[in-house]
Amino acid sequence: MRYYVSLDPAATPDPTVVEVNELPTGQLEVTLGGEIVPVDVVWLDGAASIRVGGRVVDLTVEGQPPEIGAVASGHRSYVRVESERQRAAAAARKGSGGGGEKIVKAPMPGRVVRLLVNAGAEVEAGATLCVIEAMKMENEVKAKGAGTIAEVHVTEGATVEGSAKLFTFG
Repeated sequence: MRYYVSLDPAATPDPTVVEVNELPTGQLEVTLGGEIVPVDVVWLDGAASIRVGGRVVDLTVEGQPPEIGAVASGHRSYVRVESERQRAAAAARKGSGGGGEKIVKAPMPGRVVRLLVNAGAEVEAGATLCVIEAMKMENEVKAKGAGTIAEVHVTEGATVEGSAKLFTFG
């Protein structure tokens, strides 16, 4: 299966293409930039221990694809991971003329500790919209593109589920 991975979608518009194939032995064959990379994955209690080359990384994933939070060896990042199927479905939805409404959703369950924008605010791509606390860590939710906030669906102190609607762009 082919995946498109963006570590910072606002800064790097072109995602990295990663091919993942399961071999008959159950092992994974991963191709990155046309090169086969040796990878071994072991799942332990919802977390993955991944050996890439000779390096081992412990990985925990939060949220729902394509927007996920990843904690790798103690470092948190927000990543966009789309499969070919997800990209095709998104392209079909865009082409079907379904409303131009843009929704910003919570990347993970948590508590909204700060709202930094109100309805009617003009924001730039990459601007922080709010801060959500999850697992005693504060996580910034950023705008993927420039626009105007049409509606704010949460308040400070509110508890949200993963993929809960936070903001609507007009």
